[in-house]
Amino acid sequence: MTPQHQNAQHQNAQHQNAQHQAPQRTTVGELRKSGHVERPVKQEIRENLLDKLRAGADPTPGILGFEDTVLPQLERALIAGHDVVLLGERGQGKTRLLRTLPLLLDEWTPVIEGSELGEHPYSPITPESMRRAKELGDELPVAWRHRSERYLEKLATPDTSVGDLVGDVDPIKVAEGRSLGDPETIHFGLIPRAHRGILAINELPDLAERIQVALLNVMEERDIQIRGYTLRLPLDVLLVASANPEDYTNRGRIITPLKDRFGAEVRTHYPMDLADEIAVIDQEAVLTAQVPAPLIEILARFTRLLRESNAVDQGSGVSARFAVAGAETVAAAATRRAAILGEEHAVARPIDLDTVLSVLRGKVEFEPGEEGREFAVLEHLLRRATAETARARLSGLDLGPLVSALDLGGQVVTGEEVAAADVLESLPDAESVAAVIERLGARTEGERAAAVELALEGLFLARRIAKEAGDDGQTVYG
Repeated sequence: MTPQHQNAQHQNAQHQNAQHQAPQRTTVGELRKSGHVERPVKQEIRENLLDKLRAGADPTPGILGFEDTVLPQLERALIAGHDVVLLGERGQGKTRLLRTLPLLLDEWTPVIEGSELGEHPYSPITPESMRRAKELGDELPVAWRHRSERYLEKLATPDTSVGDLVGDVDPIKVAEGRSLGDPETIHFGLIPRAHRGILAINELPDLAERIQVALLNVMEERDIQIRGYTLRLPLDVLLVASANPEDYTNRGRIITPLKDRFGAEVRTHYPMDLADEIAVIDQEAVLTAQVPAPLIEILARFTRLLRESNAVDQGSGVSARFAVAGAETVAAAATRRAAILGEEHAVARPIDLDTVLSVLRGKVEFEPGEEGREFAVLEHLLRRATAETARARLSGLDLGPLVSALDLGGQVVTGEEVAAADVLESLPDAESVAAVIERLGARTEGERAAAVELALEGLFLARRIAKEAGDDGQTVYG
């Protein structure tokens, strides 16, 4: 089982245990006697965030590379009680960051049992809940809602309606005999249902401008209006959103009055350090085979080179998902080889990196002038990434004995369907690669074959040995 699967199972178990530990149902009278104090959602988040910071706990677990840049800005915005928009290119972890915010809510919060909007027992806001509170008094039943239920997420699309976000008249309730002016005929949208919680809107500029206008009252007046109803709901919501800078001029834009109502705009970025890039791949990739660390490093360097290339449209960006998908593709190639050849353990090797070029080519946007050269650009940058990794990993080692063995007529044969044992068997001199295997900590047969291939590819890219690709899918170093 991969560490990612183990972590997911652990989180699910924690969530299930938390669900079992929910406080017992009670009444509003008993809740008052217990000393419970109602807090607005922004105050709740602020105080819980400050408690975590004082305790040295990580308020946003799983977020890598933002420790000194994005996270301090976001934390200041939350402490200030601001609605926030995260601005950044695709694949920078904006949605993942938003999904950590529910961890800053109380684990359990009291709600009026059966209330549609999860209202606090002390402060009912819908006509039905206010009527029940008046009729039942201290006997008003109270239930408990987990923080995972207080986070709602909406992907903004051009066909999103005001009814989706705010609400609309429910024809079924009208058909049941209620008058059209009765506030209880309203079917509430996502924003009212996020009352006392967090509403996240992904790709905010994709909302039609007339729909964005519907958010103005929510963010400033904290109320909603539905088809002329006089119903006013004092909503308690933290509104957060994500947006791509390109969206301001391409697919759509965030209207100026709405931008003005966001208290904070936080700019995200891709990992600044190679170590962070590697850590993101290690954390996010779900691998079907072992992928040695040098191969993960090659993919990380490859991604970073793409982000620096003049041939790539940098306005579109190169998502972190590119490197993650690359690692998963390389692992899949190793798994396929192991199944075909009957290898007991599937281990990825540098020869598997070629599969990334064809499979992931569509995940990169190129400049218009590069039409027809896309594959050549990818191949060139992958070779650069491989050469840089080989130099970094094998610097200081004397690879002369391996070069000499090949100069004397030896050949090493590899390929996508060549077993690791066959690669090692084709070595002209096993002692010539002993230092490489030791440096890379290769223990198993598959790891040793991957180490040998990295050394050979590094030598080829340094123009110290030759390489030929045969028609049978095999590659020969000599």
